[in-house]
Amino acid sequence: MPPRKAPTARQRRVGTELRKMREHAGLTLAEAAVLLSTDRTTISNTESGRFGVSRDRVRAWATHYACPDTAYVDALAAMAEERVKGWWEDYRGDLSGGALDLSELEHHAVALRAVQIMHMPGLLQTEDYARAVFTEAVPPLDPAALRRRLSHRLRRRDVLDRPSPPSCMFLIHEAALRMEFGGRAVTRAQHEYLLKEMDRDNVEVRILPFGAGFPNAGSSTLYVHGPVPQLDTVQTDTPAGPAFVDAETRLNNYRAVLDRTQERALTPAKSFDFVRKVAQQV
Repeated sequence: MPPRKAPTARQRRVGTELRKMREHAGLTLAEAAVLLSTDRTTISNTESGRFGVSRDRVRAWATHYACPDTAYVDALAAMAEERVKGWWEDYRGDLSGGALDLSELEHHAVALRAVQIMHMPGLLQTEDYARAVFTEAVPPLDPAALRRRLSHRLRRRDVLDRPSPPSCMFLIHEAALRMEFGGRAVTRAQHEYLLKEMDRDNVEVRILPFGAGFPNAGSSTLYVHGPVPQLDTVQTDTPAGPAFVDAETRLNNYRAVLDRTQERALTPAKSFDFVRKVAQQV
């Protein structure tokens, strides 16, 4: 089979999980090649995501690797079988691969939990607010690039309206509420939009006031829950674009940080009142 030119994060993840499965079985590439009646190059290319893999092959390799977790194998096989061309592919060539990978992760997510420090969550931004955020990009975006990024940002919001949307929890720091991207009028409209979105059954917003401290002094974080915990992913913001984490230890650490942040945040009802109060002050 011809190798993929640019495997997506989801495709690479299938390969990564197959590598982990092999390593947990205590097998080298050479040993696995003998066991699977194939060659080391095929295994290596599959584990890197350069070669696709079928649902049946995932199950066959899992059997040879003696993986005992059937729910994990089922979920991984379903990931391998996915052939849907998502809406984000319309932006390939215009946006970074990381931006497209984020859209794909959100599309397949069972649940989302995010911590936002300096601005509103992307899925809850108004058009004018998102435009104001993008105008802060360095180097500045030309008008065409700005339109494409803005279009992509707004289409991401559709995940909240699908028939079976992911359960979303947004932990928003008070600093994000008080940052005035686009000026007072844009910020006020953003707060009003946030209050409306807080009424969704699948959306829970909790505010972390300045006085509550903050257990995570790093960047904004999005925790994407997969069908099983082993297939969770964390996305963080960096100046170079989205970065993705799926190592088990780091996932555990991020879960702990999110749990601590959630414990310190206001309840949804108190958060609603807090947002309304800040909106009146803008």
